[in-house]
Amino acid sequence: MSIVDILKPTHSSAFEQRIAYIDRMDAFSNETAKKLLSTIERKHSNLCVAADVTSCRGLLELIHAVGDHICMLKTHIDILHDFHPSVIKQLRELSQQYDFLLFEDRKFADIGNTVVSQYEGGIYHIVDWADITNAHTVPGPGIIRALKKVGTKKGRALLLLPQMSSAGTLARGEYSNQTIAMAQDEKEFVIGFIAREYIAPDFLHFTPGVQMQEGDDGFGQQYITPQTAIELGSDVIIVGRGIYRADDMRGAAEQYKKVAWDAYQAQLEK
Repeated sequence: MSIVDILKPTHSSAFEQRIAYIDRMDAFSNETAKKLLSTIERKHSNLCVAADVTSCRGLLELIHAVGDHICMLKTHIDILHDFHPSVIKQLRELSQQYDFLLFEDRKFADIGNTVVSQYEGGIYHIVDWADITNAHTVPGPGIIRALKKVGTKKGRALLLLPQMSSAGTLARGEYSNQTIAMAQDEKEFVIGFIAREYIAPDFLHFTPGVQMQEGDDGFGQQYITPQTAIELGSDVIIVGRGIYRADDMRGAAEQYKKVAWDAYQAQLEK
């Protein structure tokens, strides 16, 4: 059985018809969701690059290489070994220069009181610069309410994780269903999911683990192709090592952008 077979949609709301990004804006009250859809349409890019690099210099070099071709940059700000607050200022300036959104892949997973401090405080002050962040729902809906209390003041948005792209994940079945239900109760703040398939209408779907060839990395990460991700209902593909480890990062980003956008256009034509 191939990865494609394993990842065929299993929910009753399985993906059936592609709607143009621009035509979906009215489905969202959250301004960040509208901004992302507008950016995707304007740049003809449904590509997010996962900047899983460990130095500020590497991060900035990656942005200059791929900025023209992405709608969003996904960061892990806490893996930068030489982090300094000045890099946040540069991130914000470059996101405006190259016209993309910032997504901090924090994966909050604690009680409400703790995640409030993690979101707005510490050394990273995530809410001050990240348009989007994400959270696990293990703690229950209180985590969403806590992040919302901080994030809505800044016009931010949240993604939830009903699924993960790693082998053996426990994020499936009833856990996934409960996560979707929590999102539906907080639609003004929760704009979508990190997911391997389309799972609910009126939400955006972001798919990690995308490379040009199917396979795995030996540590549980399972890869699917850009075409497969889009065919399964993804709105934004997330590509990391396939781009930031490429000899030509700019060329790799341009290639992924084209393949994913072409797959989207093909669905519209159907």
